Amino acid sequence: MSENYLISIVGATAIGKTALSIKLAQYFNTEIISCDSRQFFKEMTIGTAVPSEEELNAATHHFIQHISIFDAYNVGQFEKDAIAKLDALFQKHKVVIMVGGSGLYVDAVLKGLDEFPNVDPQIREYLNQELEEKGIVSLQEKLQKLDPVYYEKVALENPHRLIRALEICIGSGQPYSSFLKAENTKRNFTSIKIGLTADREIIYDRINRRVDIMMQEGLLEEAQQLYPHKTLNALQTVGYRELFSYFDGDFTLDFAVSEIKKNTRRFAKRQGTWFRRDAQTIWFDYETEIETVVEKVDSLIC
Repeated sequence: MSENYLISIVGATAIGKTALSIKLAQYFNTEIISCDSRQFFKEMTIGTAVPSEEELNAATHHFIQHISIFDAYNVGQFEKDAIAKLDALFQKHKVVIMVGGSGLYVDAVLKGLDEFPNVDPQIREYLNQELEEKGIVSLQEKLQKLDPVYYEKVALENPHRLIRALEICIGSGQPYSSFLKAENTKRNFTSIKIGLTADREIIYDRINRRVDIMMQEGLLEEAQQLYPHKTLNALQTVGYRELFSYFDGDFTLDFAVSEIKKNTRRFAKRQGTWFRRDAQTIWFDYETEIETVVEKVDSLIC
């Protein structure tokens, strides 16, 4: 077993992962790797719930607003960057903290990425055209038929993920999920996965209140500045897409805000489905005292 430990903190959006990660980083006198793919982009602050300046100063963070929405960046590049950063951090720390609600990015670091067959690029063009003409629901229905297993895991509001899965299904004639490997890539660290949970009503209430706070803090103005670039992949995300529809005249502002809340709740539900797949995750109620979590983590570190 490796002498290095990566404590990965997962759970639904707005459940308190950031606060726990900082407390653990302070306890172990270490640093934090963020794997929240929405927080990578320097132009997106309010709508992605980037940690506050006070939180960022409380512990050293990596991969927070480190790239631009105009940069080409994907989970494969993040895996390479994160592993390289961990190699450096483990030179001076026995324990490193990783936090974030992007399940695919968490798995990329802990388990490695899966290998998929090459497919005809025209399939992606066809799917992008279908998205433009028929909307995202058409892609969702197609994926449900072609790969019901992955349909239950994927963020259904993310057209990029839907198209990626569908092009593999169509191009290979096999479900996307069939290419998800059973064996993990060997890493030079031992992972300890901590999950935060709460009753659904509590999570939904926290989400609704967070969205209200985001609007008070200037999310509308932030989205307005990004509106000219609304077709960029980085901006195909909850919190911005709905406000872009308001700017387009398709939504009223009140309806756009209600859609942000609804779509964030759906996202949280899918996060729960994704993270509960891993039987190794140790779950704690979101109000658990930090001393209890630390005691459990300490017991697992040699």
